[in-house]
Amino acid sequence: MANQPAEPSGYYPRPLRHLSGYLSGLVRERLWLKVLIGMGLGLVVGTLLGPSVGWVEPSTGTLIGNWLAFPGQLFLVTIQMIVIPLVIASVVRGLTASEDLEQLRKLGVRVVLFFVATTAIAASLGLWVGGLINPGRMMTGLAIPTTEGAAAPVAGSLPDVQDIPKTLLGLLPGNPLDAMVEGQMLQVVIFSIIVGIALVSMAPEKARPMLDLLDSLQQICMTVVKWAMRLAPYAVFGLMAQLTTTLGFRALMGMASYVLTVIAGLLLMLGVYLLIMKLIVGYPPLKFLRQSRDVLLLAFSTSSSAAVMPLSIRTAEDQLGVRPSVSQFVIPLGATINMNGTALYQAVATIFLAQVYGIDLSMGAMALVVAMAVGASIGSPATPGVGIVILAMVLQTVGIPPGGIALIMGVDRILDMCRTAINVTGDLVACRLMENWSGKRLPDQL
Repeated sequence: MANQPAEPSGYYPRPLRHLSGYLSGLVRERLWLKVLIGMGLGLVVGTLLGPSVGWVEPSTGTLIGNWLAFPGQLFLVTIQMIVIPLVIASVVRGLTASEDLEQLRKLGVRVVLFFVATTAIAASLGLWVGGLINPGRMMTGLAIPTTEGAAAPVAGSLPDVQDIPKTLLGLLPGNPLDAMVEGQMLQVVIFSIIVGIALVSMAPEKARPMLDLLDSLQQICMTVVKWAMRLAPYAVFGLMAQLTTTLGFRALMGMASYVLTVIAGLLLMLGVYLLIMKLIVGYPPLKFLRQSRDVLLLAFSTSSSAAVMPLSIRTAEDQLGVRPSVSQFVIPLGATINMNGTALYQAVATIFLAQVYGIDLSMGAMALVVAMAVGASIGSPATPGVGIVILAMVLQTVGIPPGGIALIMGVDRILDMCRTAINVTGDLVACRLMENWSGKRLPDQL
C-alpha cells in the first residue's frame, strides 16, 4: 500500500512533459524574438494606417486594422476556449500525485496564503512606484473628458459581516457546468480540488478510469495549445497594428512614462521573488533566473501563464528539484490565483489614471485598491488581456472613470507580456518554497 501513491506521480506527468519539449523548442526557435519583431512591425503598420500619418481614411484604417487583428483574436479565443478543461485536468491529476491527504491540506493552505500575501505586496509596490514617479503628471492633453461628478471617489461596496457566510458559500459551484460556462475560474478550481481529493481517497483501481480520462483530456488541451502557439507572432502583430491604427503612434509615445513605471514596479517585484529564493529558500537567485529563462521567455511571448504550464512544471521538476506531487498542484493553482504582475499593473494604472483626471486618492481608497486587486486577481482566467477587464472594476470602485482605460489600451499588449513573466516567476518560486516547507526536498546541485 505504501507504494501505491507513487505510481500516479511517475505516470501522469508524461503528457505535460511531452508537450514541454515542444514548448522548449519554441524558445530555441526564438519565438520571443519573433514576437518582438511582430510587435515592432505592428507599430509601424498601425502608424502608417492610423491618424498620425493619414495615408488612408480613418474608417478604412479601422477596417484594415480589424482584419489584421483577426489572428490575434483567434489566438485569444483559442486560449480562452481551452483554459478551463486544462485547469481541471491539471489540478485533479496534480492532486492525485500527492502522497497523502494531510500533506495535501498543508500544501494547499500554505500556497494560497503565499499567493495572497505576495499579491498584496505587488499591489502595494504598484501604488508606491506610481506615487513616486507620477507618470500621469507627464501626460499632455490625452485625458478623456469626464462627466460632472464622476471624479469624486466613491466608497467601495464591501460585503457586510452578515453577508460573509453567503459569500463563502458562493465560492462553491452549485452547478459546475454554469461555473465553466460563465468563466468563474475560482469555482472551477474549487470543484477540481474537491474531485481530486475524492479520487485520492478512493481505491486506486476505482480512481484509475477517471484519471485515464483526464489524462486524455489533458493531451487534447495540450495539442490545442500547441496549435495556438504557432499564431503568437502574428497575433501580436495584428493586435498592435489594430491598436496603433486606432490611437495613433504619437499617443502611444505619450504613454512611455506609464509603461516605464509599470516595468519598474515589475522589476521590483522580481527583486522580491529573488530575495525570497535567497533568504528563505536558500537558492542562488542568478541560478534560478538561468534555469527558468526558457519558461519566462515563453510566458513573455504568449502572455498566458496557462499556455506555458507544461514547461513550468518541467522546469520546476527538472531544474528546481520539485516533486511532481508539488509542481502539478502548485503550477495549475498558481496559473489561476497567482496574478501578482497583474495586481501590480492594476495599482499603477489606477494611480496613473487618477493623476490624469486630477483625482486625489485617499489612503482608504488606496487600501481598497490593494484589496480589490488581490480579490479580483484570484480566480481570473490565465489568458491574455484579462487584466483590462479586472482594471475596469477596480477603477469604478474608487471613483475613476472606466473610460480612461482607452488611454492605456494601446500599450496593454506590451505590459501584458511583461506581467505574465512575473506571474510565472511567482509560480516557480512558490513551487520551490513549498518543496522546502514540505520537508522532503530532492537532492540538488546547490
